[in-house]
Amino acid sequence: MAVTQEFVDYVIEQIDNAGVITAKAMFGGYHVYSDGKLFALIIDNKLYVKITDSGKEFAKGVTQVPAFEKTKILSFLIEDQLEEREWLSELVRITIPELPDPKPKKKKPKTK
Repeated sequence: MAVTQEFVDYVIEQIDNAGVITAKAMFGGYHVYSDGKLFALIIDNKLYVKITDSGKEFAKGVTQVPAFEKTKILSFLIEDQLEEREWLSELVRITIPELPDPKPKKKKPKTK
């Protein structure tokens, strides 16, 4: 199943007061960012949020699964809570500070 633009737009619209939320198409899914910091994936019209210590405390009972088959890294699978705008926004707000800053992009060497 592919990711629809409507689903991506809906996810972005659901998150309030958590920085500038953007999504970038990557490898058949989308990476979701807050102020340039990757915090979630959208794959097959499902939202997977990175797990942090504070996120675990806040999102007790949320299913933790790999976002795709060939990874052992677990993410929160946000299903029922996707419609709970304030809950989802709070999860993103408490997750972001615990994630590493994006690595600076390497400058390409100038060719002569």
